Amino acid sequence: MSARNLFHDAVVDALVADGWTITDDPLTISIGNKDLFVDLGAERGTIGAEKEGEQIAVEIQSFLNPSPIRDLQEAVGQYAVYRAIMEESDPDRRLYLAVPRRVWKGVLAEPIGQLILKKMGIRVLVFHEKKRKVVEWKN
Repeated sequence: MSARNLFHDAVVDALVADGWTITDDPLTISIGNKDLFVDLGAERGTIGAEKEGEQIAVEIQSFLNPSPIRDLQEAVGQYAVYRAIMEESDPDRRLYLAVPRRVWKGVLAEPIGQLILKKMGIRVLVFHEKKRKVVEWKN
């Protein structure tokens, strides 16, 4: 298992403040004899007796390297691998890429970022790292 992301605790706090319960830290997903670890699993409580709680998986990316394009490539690759496995093993859980607000307003706001998010169908959770709150959910 890899080290926690720099913004791990900020995202946990943001999700809890947004009404989510952290169920897995990290969330283990498996295929064959390989285990991979998505940063967080979370769910919202049930609304009615017959309705299950909503479940998500959250992969946190900092985008701290000198090249935001390289960070984008790595984040998209990791997201694609996790999504492919989850579509088989946990199809009801939605995967989100969590990024700081500066990333959303930076490389992800640029034409390349918007194209990749749209073409790859990437869901994004935008968070404010200092205020520790969810800014936006992008589906």
